[in-house]
Amino acid sequence: MKRRDFIAGTAALLVSPRYSRAQGIRHRLGFLAVGDGSGQALNQVELPLLDGLRNHGWMDGKNLAIDYRFSQPPDRLSASVADLIALGPDVLVVEAPRAAMALKSATATIPIVFVFVADPVGIGLVQSLSRPGGNITGLAAMVPEDFIGKHIEILRELVPGASKIALLVNRDNPMHRLKLAEEIPRTATRRGFADR
Repeated sequence: MKRRDFIAGTAALLVSPRYSRAQGIRHRLGFLAVGDGSGQALNQVELPLLDGLRNHGWMDGKNLAIDYRFSQPPDRLSASVADLIALGPDVLVVEAPRAAMALKSATATIPIVFVFVADPVGIGLVQSLSRPGGNITGLAAMVPEDFIGKHIEILRELVPGASKIALLVNRDNPMHRLKLAEEIPRTATRRGFADR
């Protein structure tokens, strides 16, 4: 599937509710997450998603049906994916890398939009950020080097006289330890910020 076709199809689903209402069509969105559905991460994804859809005229229960599947315990992920795909959604929204990889393996035809995935290129979810390829695209939470370098360049433009960057990290979080505590200082040093 070409990226332009994918984006056009997804955009048409999200911004053309008047046509759908006039035709009496109810589109179906599938949402997949690992967990029990009660976590804070879900609220960070679900609430903005519902607000964005509502702002474009899409209302769950009116012109849109949202099917939620949560893989709890996580070893039920394959069953949750199969169950969600069997409902025939027009688009799939997925939170977290593990669930995104499971959906990618399960369908090459239903458009998939991922959120909160760190380094989607590195884990093999997409071919590149500029050209994801296939039926999948989304929002990367973090991408090695280039992404961090861009953030540092923007910071340099905003505060040109800055020579140090301070970070607050949770050293018990493996993602923070890898990306924030190691990669950002290394990249910042190469970009001219003080080491410590």
